[in-house]
Amino acid sequence: MFIVSLNYTCGLEKVDQHLDAHIAYLKQEYANGSFIASGRKVPRTGGIILSCLKDRKELASILARDPFSEAGIAEYEITEFVPSMIAKGFEILQP
Repeated sequence: MFIVSLNYTCGLEKVDQHLDAHIAYLKQEYANGSFIASGRKVPRTGGIILSCLKDRKELASILARDPFSEAGIAEYEITEFVPSMIAKGFEILQP
């Protein structure tokens, strides 16, 4: 499992220009089974994506197709972790 932390590298006005395309991209990756949760950081300096993919290279390839990445307006930090305890209802997080 991976936590992806996006950090915007520009102002929100430019981010908002690409937001609809980014949302469409996210929806497609949810449909593909790549992502399990995502959302904005507070304050709005970027976002977080949770991915249940097992391969870091595959995830990096998918992230490269994000319209934010293609436009060069976000940087991505990928952190891999193995959940050792899971709350009931979150079994999808189990390795």
